[in-house]
Amino acid sequence: MIPIATAWTRLRTLVLERQAELRLCVRVTVSAVLALVLGQWLNVPLVLWTVLTAVIVTQTSVGRSLKATIDYFVGTLGGAVYAGTVAALIPHSSEFALLGVLALAVAPLVALAAINSSFNAAPFTAIIVVLAPTLTHGTPIESAFYRVIEVALGALTGLFVSMTVLPERAHTLAIEAAARMLELMAQALQDLFGGFTGSLDAAAIQPIQGRIGRAIAELDVIHAEARRERMSPLGHEPDPGPLLRTLLRLRHDLVIVGRAAVDPLPRSLQPRLGPPLKRLVAAASDYLRGCAAALVARAAAPPLDAADRAFGDYTAEIAAIRREGLMRELPSDALEHLFTLGFALEQLYQHLRDLKRWVSERALVPKVAKRNGKG
Repeated sequence: MIPIATAWTRLRTLVLERQAELRLCVRVTVSAVLALVLGQWLNVPLVLWTVLTAVIVTQTSVGRSLKATIDYFVGTLGGAVYAGTVAALIPHSSEFALLGVLALAVAPLVALAAINSSFNAAPFTAIIVVLAPTLTHGTPIESAFYRVIEVALGALTGLFVSMTVLPERAHTLAIEAAARMLELMAQALQDLFGGFTGSLDAAAIQPIQGRIGRAIAELDVIHAEARRERMSPLGHEPDPGPLLRTLLRLRHDLVIVGRAAVDPLPRSLQPRLGPPLKRLVAAASDYLRGCAAALVARAAAPPLDAADRAFGDYTAEIAAIRREGLMRELPSDALEHLFTLGFALEQLYQHLRDLKRWVSERALVPKVAKRNGKG
């Protein structure tokens, strides 16, 4: 019984950890089956393309499905119209003529797809429109017409399933990605602190910044999907753009902190500035993690009191050092280093306050729809 219980526990854990992937599996399967049923019921000539289109446009979120549907249908329509026109106007009864027509139909569409990715489906459509009549013994116009009908049916089916069967909303994915990014920033801030005490290798800074850069790129993609999602009936949530712009500013703050962390603090000032800077970094990191948890839980931002005190203590220590004239004893590059760090910390503090506002405002928005599309 113990092995069975262990296996069941592992299975439950796997299911909980892979909910998004399992929901996508269900949606794609339903899209494929429904597209096949509709295609056979409507007696479309090549139901294969209806099913393939439904699978292609059923993406990880409603916003991504909308983009895939629009792009795939636009590419198909453009490719069908152009290739159908070329094949209808140029006789190609011989094999050599067929090769020429195929090249003439495909080449311009490949160039168009290279310029605009929305037409990626156009070259494939042209190939089918030109070559399908050799198998079905129809005309190029019929081939183009049925190709558009098959793709339209599959695209509508996939989009309908994406919006109704366990819908995954890009807005939710964007908030989750933003929370993950805040966690990364919190850890990065603590890791970069080692540079000011000389315990961080300069070569280790680049990987830290690289992880945050990749998170920003992922967030940009999901944000674009969330904007498209607002075109759909599920698009009730406000635009997360202001929150994401605040995250981008925090990212820039970490870039400046990282540059400052390349060199340690002046040795003479480390006993004075090290402890308050350590408390400041700890408070800011804790606050970033608290905001990440608040975003996911849709709760108000945590209080900023600890960060307020830590920033105040560091500023007070800098002012005391200036009054004592210790700054005048430092070389110019050390002074520039301190000023750069001070500017980065001031910006970080301001952007933490902005983050508090956006996180709290999101908590006040009524929860119109959950991940599963229910109120």
